[in-house]
Amino acid sequence: MISADTPASRLATRLGFLVAGFGIACWAPMVPFIKHKLAIDESILGLLILCIGVGSVCAMVLSGIIAARMGSRPVILASGFSLLLILPLLTVMDSPMTMGLVLLAFGAALGSLDVVINLHAVEVEQAAGTHLMSGFHALFSLGGFLGAALMTALLSLGSNLLFASLACALIMLAAMAVAAPQLLRDKPAASDTLFVFPKGIVLLLAALTAIAFLMEGAILDWSALLITQQGRVSEARGGLGYMLFAIAMVTGRFSGDSLATRLGDLALLHYSGWLAVLGFVVLLASPWTIVALSGFLLIGLGAANIVPVLFRRAGRQSLMPAALAIAAVTTTGYAGILLGPALIGFVAHWIGLATSFWLLAAMMVLIPLGAKAATKPAGA
Repeated sequence: MISADTPASRLATRLGFLVAGFGIACWAPMVPFIKHKLAIDESILGLLILCIGVGSVCAMVLSGIIAARMGSRPVILASGFSLLLILPLLTVMDSPMTMGLVLLAFGAALGSLDVVINLHAVEVEQAAGTHLMSGFHALFSLGGFLGAALMTALLSLGSNLLFASLACALIMLAAMAVAAPQLLRDKPAASDTLFVFPKGIVLLLAALTAIAFLMEGAILDWSALLITQQGRVSEARGGLGYMLFAIAMVTGRFSGDSLATRLGDLALLHYSGWLAVLGFVVLLASPWTIVALSGFLLIGLGAANIVPVLFRRAGRQSLMPAALAIAAVTTTGYAGILLGPALIGFVAHWIGLATSFWLLAAMMVLIPLGAKAATKPAGA
């Protein structure tokens, strides 16, 4: 059995996060092309995006059960390789029905990988006896940047969707091939408890996490369409917004631990929330494209350390056992990132996509407003 505290197991964990971020980011630049190809409006597109969320949430429960009995490695391998195989299929579906079915499978692979690579990361971090989680999540953001950047570059150079997706899938294949032999092979103790509904301070942390993840999902699924509809960039460069967001997220997460040490969780959560809100205002209100696009950088820098702080507070509170609290916050958060963006499609159908983003900015205000309550000392 491979020790949990080795450079190899850390590398495998980082590659798992990289593949997850890379795979989902490849979807973002494809959205305007798929909308045009299928000749659908925002409400139908919202239903298709909802398929990703439904597939993910259903797979999260199943992957947790399987991982509890077989360990995280088989689920990481199955979901990672499935993700890269499904990605090219998204480009050849020619009806909303078939696209929805493939997106269900795509979401299932993504949801499984997201959950179980986090379980793997917890085990590696605990064995290491040091903080590694922010760095692991930074690799997810780095994967998001690389996936959006590569897909956008290929499409900008005139590549068709199928070729671009195949090129991205090959990169994911290489990463999974390197990670596979290094993944932990031990089997954790099985547990009959899969989820506990959050309460008290944990409920607040879960709600704020859901808002933060909803914002990330909105940037992923809708930013390309937003800036192309506004005439900021061409369809081929629609992934630029998410790419800038991901760059800022990577930068912010790599520096997050030192910022938390210097400022404390309350100040970091407070300032991060307001910085993200400012980013939305710049993105939506500026008449100049370059300035507006810089809003993605502000949103990314602000959002980078919100979720790590909320997870850390969930682990320190004393109302619920830390493991159950973190599980509840994680599940609720992923529901936000996977199901929430679909709601934006329905809202956008009635009031417009830009107005939907203004509403999202208003929701983000709740994070700095709730920072003090969310960072109360354990037991307070």
